[in-house]
Amino acid sequence: MDHFIERHGLWHADQHRYAAEVERRLASGEVDVVRFAWPDQHGVLRGKTLVADAARGALRNGVNLTSTLLGKDTSHRTVFPVFSAGGGYTVPGLQGGADFNIVPDPTTFRMLPWVPRTGWLLCDAYMADGRVCPFGTRQILQRAVGQLAQQGLEFVAGLEVEFHAFRLDDPSLRLDDAGSPGLPGKPPQVSLLTQGYQYLTELRYDRIEPLMELLRSNLLALDLPLQSMEIEFGPSQLELVFGVMAGVTPADTMVLLRSAIKQICQRHGYHATFMCRPRIPNVMSSGWHLHQSLRRFDDGVNAFMPSEDGNTLSPLGMHYLAGLKQHARGSAALASPTVNGYRRYRPQSLAPDRANWALDNRGAMLRVLGGPGQNASRIENRVGEPAANPYLYLASQLFAGLDGMARKLDPGPSADAPYETPAEPLPRTLSDALAALRADALLVEKLSPVFVDYYCRLKEAEIERFNLEISEWEQREYFDMF
Repeated sequence: MDHFIERHGLWHADQHRYAAEVERRLASGEVDVVRFAWPDQHGVLRGKTLVADAARGALRNGVNLTSTLLGKDTSHRTVFPVFSAGGGYTVPGLQGGADFNIVPDPTTFRMLPWVPRTGWLLCDAYMADGRVCPFGTRQILQRAVGQLAQQGLEFVAGLEVEFHAFRLDDPSLRLDDAGSPGLPGKPPQVSLLTQGYQYLTELRYDRIEPLMELLRSNLLALDLPLQSMEIEFGPSQLELVFGVMAGVTPADTMVLLRSAIKQICQRHGYHATFMCRPRIPNVMSSGWHLHQSLRRFDDGVNAFMPSEDGNTLSPLGMHYLAGLKQHARGSAALASPTVNGYRRYRPQSLAPDRANWALDNRGAMLRVLGGPGQNASRIENRVGEPAANPYLYLASQLFAGLDGMARKLDPGPSADAPYETPAEPLPRTLSDALAALRADALLVEKLSPVFVDYYCRLKEAEIERFNLEISEWEQREYFDMF
């Protein structure tokens, strides 16, 4: 049969091989339904659930979704005038709420351990005529990984993810708690699992061991490379650390991880959030620290590992580091894409406030670790928030690092006093970050001008809604005084 995927040549050899195994499992009767999941522009998983018989056909034909999904901000409001001429996207084929196709990647197939007899597939976005959807963020990262591969190098990353987990007291599901596009429903009412500020204490860990065991067993059943589970600094704040992964896999892991944790918690009376700075007393902001290096294909050796004593990174690693520093402001909107994320950038807070690097210093934006013989030589970027779209965050790192390598940029000296050493400040608001992205010619070219304009329009719509709200601070500050 002339299937969509075969007609347009969308799979490589490994995907065809994995597809045969998925088909076998669907035919065996062990699977009742399959969730076809697509990471949208915000890194949120959307898609459809098909019964096993229908999933067998969709495996090679994909699943149609309405293109209005591409135009939604984080409140699910459609920002673009989809029923006008051209649909507001400047991309033919998306007007009028037309369909686009999400094509499964068979290499990502998993059985979800927290729900019976349910398979899961991660998908890529394509236009109805087989073209890559220009707004498919997973494919942007695939493109960056491909450019790196042309130099004989592979992207390697480890994830260090902070988040908050609470006891769910009230899910806020009364009739008057409902939301609408542009006005999300009321958030759930929660209470703390820990009081905070007993960092890494065993006693606090033991108090929430039932939740930690739920997460451990389910995440390992997903074959995610979980290494450690930790009590973080603030109230109800946790951290998970994962082993090294290559290529697009770190980003695939992050979108699955966030969705899995939220689902597991919800099913057992908890609420998990990857919001950077929840509005709770004595809160500590959550970050997403991205450890990254490059590995040579020919011998499997870390290309950042230096060969000479006294050096922390190889010359190539230093050029890559300089690229990250050079494009720090332009990439901020991709590493921290929410209004809330910019509450985190403040001095003396274990979060960066300027574009600098330092040797093993957690106050710097770029923490560098390594030395001769140390195959774990790497750069830790501490700028990201855990709500970031991982495909855009990682792609921005690769495009910036590749630019530093191509131009042989010098990162300058280590900022051993990172909150005092003069350096270019990071954007203080999402608006400033979007302006910096638009002004970064390299990132605009690599992401594509069409995508950057689209992404900024989505985020600017969120900012406009935020600016129309009267905050509690304003009410408290001015209502009685004037």
